[in-house]
Amino acid sequence: MILYFHTRWMSCINLAAQRNDYQADFSKGKAGMGIQYINQGDLHYPAGLRNYLAEHAPERIAVLGSLDILKEKKMAFFCSSKCPGDLIIKTYDLAKKWRDDGVTVIGGFHSPMEQECLNILLRGKQPVILCPARSIETMRLKTEHRTPLAESRLLFLSPFPSREKRMTAETALIRNRFVAALADKIFVASAAPGGKTEMLCREILSWGKPVATLESPANGNLTALGVRLLNTKA
Repeated sequence: MILYFHTRWMSCINLAAQRNDYQADFSKGKAGMGIQYINQGDLHYPAGLRNYLAEHAPERIAVLGSLDILKEKKMAFFCSSKCPGDLIIKTYDLAKKWRDDGVTVIGGFHSPMEQECLNILLRGKQPVILCPARSIETMRLKTEHRTPLAESRLLFLSPFPSREKRMTAETALIRNRFVAALADKIFVASAAPGGKTEMLCREILSWGKPVATLESPANGNLTALGVRLLNTKA
């Protein structure tokens, strides 16, 4: 299964080399802001991508926002599409703590729980990194993203070529590996047993990266894998 998605990752990335629609430095998105491209070998190319994805690391990343945010320590946030009731309030409270403590959070922010937490985080002053499971060249910028982007506290990253204009289940999996490789720490609020998020946790743990979750009977599958319980009072 992981080999299949690795193959799909390379297929998506190789599309970039086949197209000539990338600009050398910047292009204009619908928001009218500059999109920058970082190539492997560039000064700003994140080392974590090469370290953890190896030959599957993207050749080029599209960036919208302040590159300075990449220098911050990053907490990746993942949650399955369905989050058990006892974890919802706990995760809300954790997102507020991250916001108040100035933690830089990175994620796709696609599932309902992730989207709600993104709304909480964007009300703070700390950086947030949003990684859509598609290209960003023609992506419509949401109204609530304009102010934090203008204030250099929101950064968009995408490893996909411009022709990947829609999210699919496969690009979501590729994006999640991309996010995990970039992050210094990983937090998983909930992962359905046997699901894609649990499979991602297995891979991240095999990298030796720290993965944490919240205490709940629903997260027994995660702790059984070796995911540690997060100390929310720390």
